[in-house]
Parts: sequence; structure tokens; C-alpha cells
Amino acid sequence: MQVIRMKDRDYKQIVQRILGIMQEQRELRKSAIQCEAVQGLTEDSTFYIFRTDNNAVLAKGIQGYEAAKKRATQFRQSMNLRWDQIQLKAERKVPPKFGVSPNGRSFTNARGDTGRVDYANRSNPSKGRRFRGYTDSQGNFHDID
Repeated sequence: MQVIRMKDRDYKQIVQRILGIMQEQRELRKSAIQCEAVQGLTEDSTFYIFRTDNNAVLAKGIQGYEAAKKRATQFRQSMNLRWDQIQLKAERKVPPKFGVSPNGRSFTNARGDTGRVDYANRSNPSKGRRFRGYTDSQGNFHDID
């Protein structure tokens, strides 16, 4: 049986090669995640365009990422601005009003999920009313105030 002896520089080359491959894979994953994020914002989102120097909103409610990019370029050229002085952002989707409905039968949480409100037979002495809560889609029970 023959024992192969490796020198220190051989180990260094192997380690450098492994680190290089790991760095490439990390960059590929990062770019794939960024591509997925942009593809998620393509046509179903609305955008607004604003100036970064004074935060003035130039346009709202632009449907689709490509249309927003085109409109931002038009603003930049017409107002004679640099690239970094104009930006676009996806508008936040306003969830429906959350909490217990006025009739007291349904509840909407902060994410917009609705469910039936369950009332206990016993009352809560500190609140002066019965215990109440709702069950989410995974079957977990949540107290309401």
C-alpha cells in the first residue's frame, strides 16, 4: 500500500477551489432569489414613483413593473434628473379592517384572514364580557383582546 503525501500548498489549492465553488453557488442562489422577487412584482402589483432628494411622489397607481420603469425613465428625462434621484416602489396592499365585526360573529386578523368568533360560556371578570377567540386555518386558537 502506497501512502500519498500531499504538501501544504496542495491543501491550500484544494481549499481555495472549494471556497471558490461555494462563493459561485452563493451568488447564483442570491441572483435566483432576486429574479423571483422581481417576477412576483411584474403585472399584478401597482407602483408609485418618487424623487429621492425631496420624497415628492410623482405618480401613483401604475400597473406593472415594466410600465413603472418606463414611466420613471420618462420623468427622469423630462425633469432632467440623475438615475439615483428617481425611484419606484410597490404600493402596499391595504388589508381589510381587522378586528371583530360589528355583529360580533366574525374576526379579521392583521393579515386579512377571517374566521368565526367563538364565545365561551364563562365571562371574563376583568373585561366584563365572555371570553372570545378564533381558530385559524392551521387549527390554532387565538384569544381576542
